[in-house]
Amino acid sequence: MSDSPRSDVEGSTLVKDADVAQDAQPHHGWLNRLYTGTGAFEVVGRRRFYYLLTGAIVLICLLSMVFRGFTLGIDFEGGTRIQLPAADNVSTEQVETVFSDTLGFEPVSVQTVGSGAAATVQVRSEALDAGQVDSVKTALFDAFQPVDGSGTATPNAISVSDVSETWGGQITQKALIALVVFLVIVSIYISIRYERDMALAALAALGFDLLVTAGVYSLVGFEVTPATVIGLLTILGFSLYDSVVVFDKVEENTRGILHLNRKTYAEQANLAVNQTLMRSINTTVIGVLPVLALMIVAVWLLGVGTLKDLALVQLVGMIVGAYSSIFFATPLLVTLKEKWGPVAAHTRKVLAKRAEAAQRGGGATPAVAVASKAPASVTPTPGSRPTGKRNKKRR
Repeated sequence: MSDSPRSDVEGSTLVKDADVAQDAQPHHGWLNRLYTGTGAFEVVGRRRFYYLLTGAIVLICLLSMVFRGFTLGIDFEGGTRIQLPAADNVSTEQVETVFSDTLGFEPVSVQTVGSGAAATVQVRSEALDAGQVDSVKTALFDAFQPVDGSGTATPNAISVSDVSETWGGQITQKALIALVVFLVIVSIYISIRYERDMALAALAALGFDLLVTAGVYSLVGFEVTPATVIGLLTILGFSLYDSVVVFDKVEENTRGILHLNRKTYAEQANLAVNQTLMRSINTTVIGVLPVLALMIVAVWLLGVGTLKDLALVQLVGMIVGAYSSIFFATPLLVTLKEKWGPVAAHTRKVLAKRAEAAQRGGGATPAVAVASKAPASVTPTPGSRPTGKRNKKRR
């Protein structure tokens, strides 16, 4: 016979929580809770902290954009672009030295573009007059003897082109028009598919993503090119997708919640964040890895500046988009819901009932109070036969 306490119909002792060694019970780590999505991570409940963190990030980005500004590329500021074939005797450092010794000032940038036989060294500088262009071409030809397609060394192998700042302005203007159209379509879709408050929260998250991505470019000093502007549009889709995934789960968890009094809208929204948290992390990691590979190929192998600029903005945008969808969009949605309307009244009602039940039960939760009042005979004896229709005599 076992000495452990058990319960039976005759009235032997019941097993109580106080009799169980709690330290011996299994404790789930944060990684297990992360994968199971049980709601153990409090995001919505700590939304004031995340609002302060988000506000601090936005403030830093705004101050950087105001006082540091942006490093604009030649496509926005205008200038001169010089290209010569890349050969074994040509390096970007040597080309920069020749340019500086000839004109007395350094170029804006010198980089290798392309690979193999099509590789060229590209020099970008402020606008040069005809005399300066001739001097640079002569100095570069004397130093490196570049050859044309037929293999003949000639100064014509060095190409020079002027870039107007109006071209970059036109690209920016078209990008802004595309951005406005995109935001209008997105707001209409989310308002119809979900609701108005979700549309407002999603648009606020998109604005945060754009602002922080631009602020990072200002802080670090990345060069802003038309590829950067185009890349800003590409990250909007990622951020919106992540926010909509979370909102879809919020809608599922909160469906019919106004007719129940057990959970608040905020608690169910926090559960939705936990249930989609691992998916958001996996999506971000899977999206960042190819972008990192693109940066490695663009910078180290091919030296393609356009790919580098596009990869940089996508890398920053994906990370920022994952943060905003988890720690900003859903908490903001809950805040909007609890400010007015039926959700606010429902939250007050649930909290009031909890407080009333706690007072009646001497601080115990309603579930514990009900369990403590249950008679001992309700607990079945281990191994006893179930009662019900099967035990009734057939007549």
